[in-house]
Amino acid sequence: MARLNPRQQEAVNYISGPLLVLAGAGSGKTSVITRKIAYLVKECGIKAQNIVAVTFTNKAAREMKERVSQLIRGNEARGLTVSTFHNLGLNIIRKEHQRLGYKPGFSIFDQQDAQALITDLMFRDYGADEDSAGIQTQISNWKNDLILPEQALAQAKSPQEQTAASVYMHYNRTLKAYNAVDFDDLILVPVRLFQDHPDVLEKWQFRIRYMLVDEYQDTNASQYLLVKMLVGSAARFTVVGDDDQSIYAWRGARPENLVQLKDDFPALKVVMLEQNYRSTSRILKAANTLIANNPHVFEKQLWSELGYGEPIRVIRCRNEETECERVATEIQTQHLMQQRAWKDFAILYRGNHQSRLLELKLQHHQIPYHLSGGTSFFSRQEVKDVMAYFRLLVNPDDDNALLRVINVPRREIGPATLEKLGTYATARQTSLYNACGEMGLGEQLETRYCERLQRFTSWLDGIRKACSEGDPIEAIRKMVNDLDYENWLRQNCSSDDIAAKRMGNVWFLVEALKSTIDKDESGQTNIEDAIARLVLRDMLERQEEEEDSDRVQLMTLHASKGLEYPYVFIVGMEEEILPHRSSIEADSVEEERRLAYVGITRAQRTLTFTFAAKRRQFGEVIDCLPSRFLDELPSDDLEWEGTEDTPPEQKQARGNSALSGIRNLLGNKPD
Repeated sequence: MARLNPRQQEAVNYISGPLLVLAGAGSGKTSVITRKIAYLVKECGIKAQNIVAVTFTNKAAREMKERVSQLIRGNEARGLTVSTFHNLGLNIIRKEHQRLGYKPGFSIFDQQDAQALITDLMFRDYGADEDSAGIQTQISNWKNDLILPEQALAQAKSPQEQTAASVYMHYNRTLKAYNAVDFDDLILVPVRLFQDHPDVLEKWQFRIRYMLVDEYQDTNASQYLLVKMLVGSAARFTVVGDDDQSIYAWRGARPENLVQLKDDFPALKVVMLEQNYRSTSRILKAANTLIANNPHVFEKQLWSELGYGEPIRVIRCRNEETECERVATEIQTQHLMQQRAWKDFAILYRGNHQSRLLELKLQHHQIPYHLSGGTSFFSRQEVKDVMAYFRLLVNPDDDNALLRVINVPRREIGPATLEKLGTYATARQTSLYNACGEMGLGEQLETRYCERLQRFTSWLDGIRKACSEGDPIEAIRKMVNDLDYENWLRQNCSSDDIAAKRMGNVWFLVEALKSTIDKDESGQTNIEDAIARLVLRDMLERQEEEEDSDRVQLMTLHASKGLEYPYVFIVGMEEEILPHRSSIEADSVEEERRLAYVGITRAQRTLTFTFAAKRRQFGEVIDCLPSRFLDELPSDDLEWEGTEDTPPEQKQARGNSALSGIRNLLGNKPD
């Protein structure tokens, strides 16, 4: 196991007060967090069950957990919490559900579920649902800033804000009636609980003897407050962050939370991790020089012992097509000439739209690649709809599944009906599905609404019976046909072609279920097991994708954070792309500079920037200016290509040299 450097060791050993570890890119922050957990358990006598470590992604939490398990084993590690912020909030709500007025099996609404509900509410109250996505974003921002519906309504200035605040109020009330929370509630609800019930907060503070927080610069207002409340006046915590890698302001992240710590905890100790274990000195010099153009409260300089390294290349291309062609052929040549693995290359860009042309060029040159951030099969709306029907078939108590599909396709069962159903089910401590069939529901709802709900549940009961008594796949095909789902898609898609493709996904899912049943070794056609396995398959596929084979990686600069690659290309280094036009207009170029800094610090050995002189936009060809960030890099370390008119014979010679090198490598001699 690698030894810690003196600064890392200092961060691990300091436990007598609050600690901020300012960890530069590639400086080994995960090692510090995992070793500190082991140190707390083995040397300081703090039980693992009294330690909580939080980060932002499941992947980061999984990696941290695996590394801790190599340092502390067996009983010593029992009860340790390593999770995302949202999982921590979920655990608090689960344990305190009675105090909060939720039934035990409450549902969690994802973004699609939430938007569908907001759309329904707007349709009911305003007869239109044009800006449901914008209102959903506004509600999310309010929740992250700890603003409740009543406050939002009191503060609303414009008619749009008043509409959003009114929808927010109905939305929250409906969620509660559904016995549901949304993603933002996983932080907001525990914070409100602790504010309103000091005794509950005291219990959780007693349980958490030490807290560690990763990627602290990405916390929003509610996450900051959750941490502040849980650590209390004892302030036994370590937070790790880097203000230069704060690139999520659009998601509510507040890099100023690092500065806020100093005000809230005057005894705060700061340890800088500046030794980088990833990149060459030249790459780090470029990163340091660029980011020095941003104002700083904490000054740090990354350094490395990995040698000075190759010059940073800047390639000017005629247009976006020659840019993508150049990147593809560069990667192909390096793969062939220097035996570099495909997976060692990453192509980073500012926006997802830039990947399309890159994909075409990589396909043309038969270069295997993996596109990060593509839509997973199981996250498509039509797949989630039909999966919700599957889930209801095997578990009628799944309230979230029922809420997703009760009105898909429309059955004239609106949010007001469902709110009353939810309130009744909560009072009776039963599931929504069971409540549909109870006589007492007639006291809450008009007869016609009760009949619609009962028609739905008795139809699904019939499908369930057909599954258990006959061929389950035939029963499920009948269910899809009964739904007339294809017609529903046609009504909600911009073209029949798109509707047909989406219906194809539905039948593919049914076939996937069939093959899952066929593979049942017991010979039993157990539909429950098959559906449970299908639900898991998506998670497993995504896990396998992460561990995937030899492919060039394509991703946005945002998605690249936390990753590293030997050979990095950053494409589209132009004004209005990086920095983005909206940030130039809003005078918020500092975050774009941090984004470029994140991209640069992904590179281990070589870094190449490309930009186009002209680019097609909205049907016309426009002239492009190189990004201002290129001017902010140390000029002595850059090697420019394509900026002067290279003589044709020189281009020819360069091309011939590359070709003969490839021929020799392949053992072919020129004719």
